[in-house]
Amino acid sequence: MADIKQVSQRFSVAPQIALGDIPAISSMGYRHIINNRPDGEEPDQPTSEEIEAAARKEGMTYVHAPFVGPPTAEAVKAVMAASSNTLAYCRSGTRSVTAWALAEASEGVDPEDIVDRAQEVGYNLSGMRGQLRRIAQR
Repeated sequence: MADIKQVSQRFSVAPQIALGDIPAISSMGYRHIINNRPDGEEPDQPTSEEIEAAARKEGMTYVHAPFVGPPTAEAVKAVMAASSNTLAYCRSGTRSVTAWALAEASEGVDPEDIVDRAQEVGYNLSGMRGQLRRIAQR
């Protein structure tokens, strides 16, 4: 089972999930999955299409918003549109937590709170402080 980290009341992140994890993820109360990982990054990872089918079978919604490097506008928008009980994943969880951080700053959340919350669950976003401050000030 993937190591799921809750970063806010409505949003959690995880490293790569397996097809067999989806029923357990659903039973934990998650209703929405965001996949921030491009297909084919590793030969053994499930495809977006496979994860989507498994999620829909469990009655969950699914969005594929992949990126490599900084989060895309699409990935940040997917987080901003997410309802409660959302799980986003990528290879390690780092891409997903950075998309979450940018979305939170866009919604006016204090950048220090964002960095602190990420740190509490094992992600170091201290290098994003300046960027988060600029976004939060808009």
